[in-house]
Amino acid sequence: MPIATPEVYAEMLDRAKANEFAYPAINVTSSETLNAALRGFAEAESDGIIQVSTGGAEFASGTKVKDMVTGAVALAEFAHVVAAKYPVNVALHTDHCPKDKLDGFVRPLIAISQERVDKGENPLFQSHMWDGSAVPLEENLQIAAELLEKAAAARIVLEIEVGVVGGEEDGVANEINDKLYTSAEDYLKTVDALGVGEKGRYLLAATFGNVHGVYKPGNVKLRPEILKQGQDVVAQKLGLGADAKPFDLVFHGGSGSLLEEIHEALTYGVIKMNIDTDTQYAFTRPIAAHMFANYDGVLKIDGEVGNKKVYDPRSYLKAAEQAMAARITQACEHLKSAGRMIAG
Repeated sequence: MPIATPEVYAEMLDRAKANEFAYPAINVTSSETLNAALRGFAEAESDGIIQVSTGGAEFASGTKVKDMVTGAVALAEFAHVVAAKYPVNVALHTDHCPKDKLDGFVRPLIAISQERVDKGENPLFQSHMWDGSAVPLEENLQIAAELLEKAAAARIVLEIEVGVVGGEEDGVANEINDKLYTSAEDYLKTVDALGVGEKGRYLLAATFGNVHGVYKPGNVKLRPEILKQGQDVVAQKLGLGADAKPFDLVFHGGSGSLLEEIHEALTYGVIKMNIDTDTQYAFTRPIAAHMFANYDGVLKIDGEVGNKKVYDPRSYLKAAEQAMAARITQACEHLKSAGRMIAG
């Protein structure tokens, strides 16, 4: 399938909401990790989301170029070519973008998609994230409103964060404190500023104790009921039914979460869950095993010539791709998107 059109992406999100499942959103930094994501989704028979962060995009452009837009465009163009060979629908997304990087990342990428749309084509990316968690809520929502207008014009979905995800990702670190929980007032202010779709579709990364990083199961103290409270207070404000879920919610910082907590969050309207830490390890683990098992072949020890077959990057990157794909397939099963691809 080609990369999801705006219409297909909307259908993906609507199907997840209606059926209480979520798509794994897999961070990629290279063609190898992108191939792993595609393979994982295909083997799970799940549609999915592939995303690139500011740091991942810079890395993808090469250590000499180090340009976020160049790297993001390169990965997106690669995905548009390769994804056409897979039977699943995949949407492209950019992950956390703080205020100081908007002009060097999200705004130029929206402009690129606008140029494509103006020519009758589809946008390059299907959604972008503005992470305003480090600025006051009023400023966060003011910038979000400006970006939502531009995104909607370019047929793109915007993702925002209200509240703070603790821990560290891509050099952005946040303390673990009461700001990890989005308040009822935060939800109401979000709707006042952005509406519920009439100004453009957006995804809300509301926080309920989420923490980026590596944690053992049970160490992250989540309160999924915070998500239900947010849906309920806004549904009441809008005069909707008791079971209404006006927000399309996103789950960040899921490492260390208990499966029952994840499943509870799905019932409250979570339709996208970011996965990075676990897939990074899945990718790297077989490479480490390869190096330990073949150290005398990958190194030219004591003047020997080594073994080209084992220091050829393909020999270990194939294993890395397969292992990361397997972890993504597991994520699809955990999030209940497995076996639910639109094409099926």
